[in-house]
Amino acid sequence: MATDAGLYRLHRVSTQDTKPRSSSTLPRFNIELAVPDLARWRDGNCGVPGVTSFLADEPGPHIALMALMHGNEIAGAIVLARMLAASTRPARGRLSFIFANLDAFDRFDPDNPTHSRFCDEDLNRVWDVVTLDGPRQSSELSRARQLRPWLDGVDVLLDLHSMLWPSDPLILCGLTEKARALALAIGTPGLVVADGGHVGGPRLIDYARFADPATPARALLVEAGQHWAQRTVDVTEQAVAGLFRSCDAGSVNGAGTSILAEVTATVTATSANFVFLQPYRGGEIIAHRNTLIAMDGNTEIRTSHDNCLLVMPSLRPSRGHTAVRLARLL
Repeated sequence: MATDAGLYRLHRVSTQDTKPRSSSTLPRFNIELAVPDLARWRDGNCGVPGVTSFLADEPGPHIALMALMHGNEIAGAIVLARMLAASTRPARGRLSFIFANLDAFDRFDPDNPTHSRFCDEDLNRVWDVVTLDGPRQSSELSRARQLRPWLDGVDVLLDLHSMLWPSDPLILCGLTEKARALALAIGTPGLVVADGGHVGGPRLIDYARFADPATPARALLVEAGQHWAQRTVDVTEQAVAGLFRSCDAGSVNGAGTSILAEVTATVTATSANFVFLQPYRGGEIIAHRNTLIAMDGNTEIRTSHDNCLLVMPSLRPSRGHTAVRLARLL
């Protein structure tokens, strides 16, 4: 089943080593990227801080590229800053560049890079009407409410993310056929994963405007690689280029050559003692159903089917957070 498609490889792994591996501290991560200077783009040009938008003479879709949903995921911000500096403009329709959580980004410290993901709460877990229209307050909710009117005019959104733990890059497309088709057409990253999100709250790609099959608007989430690796910037640029190639007046062109997988189970850590039996990386395939891969306290976590794809295992998951998604290749 090993294959290549758009910078994606599937890896079979041995399950002979069954000793749990854990550590109470995070490893020291290598920071290959320089923090981008976003001073020129902070005010934006459309009345919304961090949003810069350009309208072409020819009619077409409103495409939005978003970076910094999490303040320490700087690869996407580097790519958007480069595009803005190069005066990238749409040939038709509207093109918007969005730097989402600037307050969290301002806290980024290369010597402590994991501590600026957000200020008060995860900005990518608040995108439902009840929360957005409700009374709860936080730095991230204020920002989501500020961005929401602009996002309500977007036809195609590419939300640019990266990953803390080693994993091959992928695109998360949610559960709609419209998003799945666009993700497959982009081609890079070469794995498309259809999933229903997290128990902690809805992502932007789960926002009703994008997740409702009856609406034409589509949103994808790119996980381009490890947060601070140069390769992640390269993959992000290729994903953006793939989106531009795939969109013509809002329509998808071509079928692409990507691999499609569907999540069959989302494993959420229910204790503070979630431990994987191996230091798995995303993209690995466990050959046999019912293989023990982790312990959540005293609870065994086993694969739900043969040829089970591990999607973005988090080697130090906190209680209530997603530890790994199990997926079946389609």
